[in-house]
Amino acid sequence: MTNHSPTDQALMRMPSFKAMRSFVAAAKHRNFTRAAQTLCVTQAAISRQIRDLEIYLGTDLFIRTGRELKLTPSGAVLFDAAQLSLLNIFQATERIRRDQSDKQTLTLCCPPAVAALWLSHRLKGFCQANPDLDLNVITTQHVLAMEPGVSPDIFLTKVLDLRPGYVRTPLFHEVVYPVCAPAYLQAHPEAGSLEGLYRSALLDLHPYGRAQLSEQVDWDAWFARKSPDLEVPLEQSPQYFSSNDYNLLIQLALDGQGVALGWDHLVRHYVQQGRLVRPITEEMHLRESVMYLVIDEQKAQDPACQRLKDWLVAQFA
Repeated sequence: MTNHSPTDQALMRMPSFKAMRSFVAAAKHRNFTRAAQTLCVTQAAISRQIRDLEIYLGTDLFIRTGRELKLTPSGAVLFDAAQLSLLNIFQATERIRRDQSDKQTLTLCCPPAVAALWLSHRLKGFCQANPDLDLNVITTQHVLAMEPGVSPDIFLTKVLDLRPGYVRTPLFHEVVYPVCAPAYLQAHPEAGSLEGLYRSALLDLHPYGRAQLSEQVDWDAWFARKSPDLEVPLEQSPQYFSSNDYNLLIQLALDGQGVALGWDHLVRHYVQQGRLVRPITEEMHLRESVMYLVIDEQKAQDPACQRLKDWLVAQFA
């Protein structure tokens, strides 16, 4: 007698893929005719698949009200799960198809802040110059704990010893300075001095998210290094807003809601555009905090991977 694993038993007991596809189409369009047109089958085929599925489940999935369909509570539960599962299957098959096409897909891994504030407004140029390449960008702060099966070609990271089989190129050391919107500085001219800055609304990166930039830098560290003798009465202490999402802090600064610490490589283009200004000239050079480009050594000589590497190095230069 054959012993079936739980997975085998699940496969044997599952309804047919055709039936699930018909159900999802009908639930999405709330109409059998439109579902049939979407799947290029007859309405009778859709009705039959839905009827067989309802018999299998022992419950109605739709309430028929004239030409429109409404999901029953059971139908709503099944639709939520089935729609996501079918989408995952589709995306997996599309990835496989792309792998077999003439286009080459490169995977770049970088911190979320780098992707949102540095990479996003530059990608158009790379894609236009390289129409034969598809780029897959993965954002994470935890490059040492990638999911199984994920092997990026290139990392942008501050982690020095990433993993065996990768070679690194130093790009720059980090530079940090305060930034705010021009309107905020105009309304709070006192922010133009260290003492006045201390009394400003300060947008601070929460310790939980600090690893995405520089673990040792927050406003307390800034003032301790730049003005260690500064004494301000307690009643004049700054108003802090903190978040573990650096993108949110920069958006708040752009909206004129306070002063943030700006990492030069992430905020420089906002300063160049005039959307952010530096209320004071002081800055911190974190020479021990270096951003590296790390590349899979097996891909280092691949022409497509080399193009992406050269483009990234040129952008940072």
